[in-house]
Amino acid sequence: MKKKLSFFALLITLSCYNLSAQNSSEKTDSIDVKMPHEWNYSKYRFGGYGEILFQQMDYGADRYKDPTGAPSDNRSYISIPRAVFSFDYKFRPDIIFSTELEIEYGGTGSAMELEYEEGGEYEMEMEKGGEIELEQFHITKQFSTAFNIRAGHMIVPVGLTNAHHEPIFFFGTTRPEGESTILPCTWHETGVSVLGYVSDFRYELMLVNGLDPNGFSSANWIQGGRQSIFETSVMTNPAVAGRLEYSGVKNLRLSTSGYYGNTAKNASKPQKMAGIKAPVSIISADAQYLTNDFAIRANVLYGNLGASKRVSQINKNVSKNTGFPRTPVAKNAMAYFIEAGYNVLSFFDTTEKLMPFVRYEYYNSAENVETGMSEMPINKRNIYSFGINYNLLPNMVLKADYSMRKLDGGNYNDENTFGIALAYTGYFFKK
Repeated sequence: MKKKLSFFALLITLSCYNLSAQNSSEKTDSIDVKMPHEWNYSKYRFGGYGEILFQQMDYGADRYKDPTGAPSDNRSYISIPRAVFSFDYKFRPDIIFSTELEIEYGGTGSAMELEYEEGGEYEMEMEKGGEIELEQFHITKQFSTAFNIRAGHMIVPVGLTNAHHEPIFFFGTTRPEGESTILPCTWHETGVSVLGYVSDFRYELMLVNGLDPNGFSSANWIQGGRQSIFETSVMTNPAVAGRLEYSGVKNLRLSTSGYYGNTAKNASKPQKMAGIKAPVSIISADAQYLTNDFAIRANVLYGNLGASKRVSQINKNVSKNTGFPRTPVAKNAMAYFIEAGYNVLSFFDTTEKLMPFVRYEYYNSAENVETGMSEMPINKRNIYSFGINYNLLPNMVLKADYSMRKLDGGNYNDENTFGIALAYTGYFFKK
């Protein structure tokens, strides 16, 4: 307990010293789509977001070895999940360059990784607990507020978390677990898109490189299919994705998003997928109601993978050198969550916020499997979380939460996590 309190005090000290970010340049999640804040600067801007995370778990890391699930344990970790640096530059008012560089878990190197889902095998990973990725790199040509064309490496805005992924835009010390488990998160691909603002709507429609089915798995569904282990991304079977947001009611944003892509020919060795299509279809809907002192967010997501049984059979024989999971993948996956919080400092004369919150989440990376495949009930998870967010600044938050995870309705050992996080997002300067 003393260690927890000491760490909590350290985070507060760091927040006061390092992150007195400029209030005038904070990055806000405006829900007024008639004011495109993404282009609200004259020439350039520089900023980003980042997180420091401490977690303590009462369960072991290997939930697959024992038929009862993860064994009882007491372990703690501290990490920097991500530090993202963004830069935007207007070559001229209608031609905009944007880029984001993300450093996850301290960068890259060579390290051994113990892959529990594959029966406790050791694998050599060409990374040291994390990676450095170019998360965005694109140029936008503005024709009007209603119509613009973007080309390059972009966020795929499927689901609430991918579309609004900065850490001040969700409660809890980590992103909602369901979306970030079964989908790539943050999901970014290369291609072209059209986007714009029409009345109370914001829309985006994109054509991007597809997923690699060799990376699909039982625990993470299609998440591992994002093409990141090779120098180039296969676009033999491109994918389409889109998002539509409506903000015609004050403080309310309603959104729907979707994705479709045939994946077979994007495999690292497509000849092994001959005669298979393996299309991935995803549909999602989300809602946010945000006032100065109250926030509620909800999302539901459902996905389908064609030829999942055949993909599972092929993936079983994929080379270990790729680092792919080589586990069965389900036909369907599902996730939904709802969270709400209220600022208890609203009764006092202060600009700071103290928001207790609750969150309920359900997700299953193996919601349905094809006939002839074994059920995977350990992947059915209900998570109950509660905690508190302390906003020292509009763009900086100190979080603490406690999450209780039940697997298959309690048929496996429960998994409980205590977390503390310090997060910020914003632009440090702009012109």
